[in-house]
Amino acid sequence: MDTNKKRAVITGIGAITPVGNSVEDAWKSLIAGKHGFAPVTKLDTEGMKVTIGGEVKGFEYEDKREARRMDLFVQYGIRATEEALQMSGLLSGDNVEPERLAVYAGSGIGGIMTLEREIVKAYEHGPKRVTPLLAPLIITNILAGQIAIKYGAKGTALGIVTACATGTDALGHALLAIRRGEADAVIAGASEAPFALATFAGFENMTAMSKSDDPDRASIPFDAERSGFIMGEGAGILIVEELEHAKARGAAILAELVGYGSTCDAYHITQPEETGEGAANAIRLALASAEMSPDEISYINAHGTSTPYNDLVETRAVKTVFGRKAYDIPMSSTKSMTGHLLGAAGSTEAIYCVKAIAGGVIPPTIGHKVKDEKLDLDYVTEGARTVDVEVAMSNSLGFGGHNASIILRKFTE
Repeated sequence: MDTNKKRAVITGIGAITPVGNSVEDAWKSLIAGKHGFAPVTKLDTEGMKVTIGGEVKGFEYEDKREARRMDLFVQYGIRATEEALQMSGLLSGDNVEPERLAVYAGSGIGGIMTLEREIVKAYEHGPKRVTPLLAPLIITNILAGQIAIKYGAKGTALGIVTACATGTDALGHALLAIRRGEADAVIAGASEAPFALATFAGFENMTAMSKSDDPDRASIPFDAERSGFIMGEGAGILIVEELEHAKARGAAILAELVGYGSTCDAYHITQPEETGEGAANAIRLALASAEMSPDEISYINAHGTSTPYNDLVETRAVKTVFGRKAYDIPMSSTKSMTGHLLGAAGSTEAIYCVKAIAGGVIPPTIGHKVKDEKLDLDYVTEGARTVDVEVAMSNSLGFGGHNASIILRKFTE
């Protein structure tokens, strides 16, 4: 191991999800095997074949004036950031220099709900009715900008956009920024609020989403009867901090972020390359970044979307890298309970890896009933499993062929 390499640790986590509006509430639901699926309420699904979604419940942004200047995806992201910062105790201008606090935060789709509403308004009521704040409400980088403004982060503020790999890539770039000495701390993650009619209809017409009307059999990763993902929403934000900076201020360290790999299939706009080689290469790069061997991985939080192609390709990728060891690594898809949070999937799932490391328990893949003979790894389908998780890997695969993997491990000096 390079002893001169700066180390990146996690000192705070925050989440808004379909199974809970805080990290602890979400984690309790996941460990209990409770999903967050129900008939969609945020849009009218009459006449549509897809009717089930993973919506956030009971969310309210307290500052109404502020909320009017934010799309819902930004509101989710700000709330998750608030939770993460409170846990971390990191305050710009107090225990971190504002110029040394960076933000890497993104979204797959951005302010699509606002965009749809304002387009309808323009055509039905005329252009003068469109809000003058349209651009700053919908642009995807505005999450990073709003976080920086609210919390005084004057370092680099970048909006990461790599579809369903966004949250994972944001964390990966945070790791690289810490290692390069460009920041003492990074607010990193992603947020998504995609329940606009056009978005929902587009995914339905693509036949990417499950048409099941049974919430218990809607998102069923690795099951032979899987037929598509369930759309979810929410945010996951992590505080990634340089180790010595965290120690100097007495911060509690939750885990260490040690590896990141990113590749592109360069193959198809929506479908993963069938051999899984691109995803496998991202995993290899993450292992190399972490200076680890495949034998050291204790748990994999799979991308596991419940689509026929993804689950097969990801399984092939894991087998390619880990060989016989692949059969010994417990792997689960928390999308079986949260649905697919699109751009925010990777960062929320990284949080679940942090919790698995801290608690020594792996969340299950629920709803699995029918074995697919092509999918024969250890998908943790029996319920939460008690395991000493020393090292966890999280994988993300996105439209456009984006693949990203990160590795977290239990912190030791």
